[in-house]
Amino acid sequence: MGGGYIRGNGIVVCSNHLKIQDDVNQVVINGLIHAYDECRAANLDWSNCAHHACSEIRAGHLSGDCHYKRELLRGFMKIRGHEQDCVRRRVMKSVTSNPFCSETAAKDAMEAVWDICYNDTKPFDRAP
Repeated sequence: MGGGYIRGNGIVVCSNHLKIQDDVNQVVINGLIHAYDECRAANLDWSNCAHHACSEIRAGHLSGDCHYKRELLRGFMKIRGHEQDCVRRRVMKSVTSNPFCSETAAKDAMEAVWDICYNDTKPFDRAP
């Protein structure tokens, strides 16, 4: 893990894990989306699997982290549908690491909020 958003502390970048500027940029962009969500939603509760999943869906979709070139470099060579598969994979990885969310709870939460959160592009007009 190269870093991320930590409530109350901001964005943490682990320079001992990130050697390329582009990777640092991705951690910061992803963290900024989480920070935006925290500021925008007065009742955001990171222990709530649906809240956590929604922020992860937005961060994965809006940060560009699931761009097909990044996916190819990670060894995922699907041409169609790669972006949503990537977002789902990364949401599950993050939400299942939440001690309040079992794998089943994480998957159910992700599916329950997917359409609303995936299509929520604020503060952008559209997904990059």
